[in-house]
Amino acid sequence: MKTNAAAGLTDEKLIKQRNLLKGAIIGLGVFYLVALGILGYLAATRGVKNMAVALIPVFSLPITLLPLLISLNTLNKEIKSRNLSS
Repeated sequence: MKTNAAAGLTDEKLIKQRNLLKGAIIGLGVFYLVALGILGYLAATRGVKNMAVALIPVFSLPITLLPLLISLNTLNKEIKSRNLSS
């Protein structure tokens, strides 16, 4: 059975960890949108023929965001179970 690592954290550390994960997710999300914009611009100006290698990192980024989103969900559940606000 899995143990919940968030259960061992203090209230302050729990909120701090959640805020850190939120910041990381927002930062990576903005980076992802900028990368998609640059990729779209390059595809429009230079064509899509030689863009296959450039697509690999852009489309693998959502897969790297999944563990962060799962951790954030776990922290939010723990915060809700402790009836903490903010």
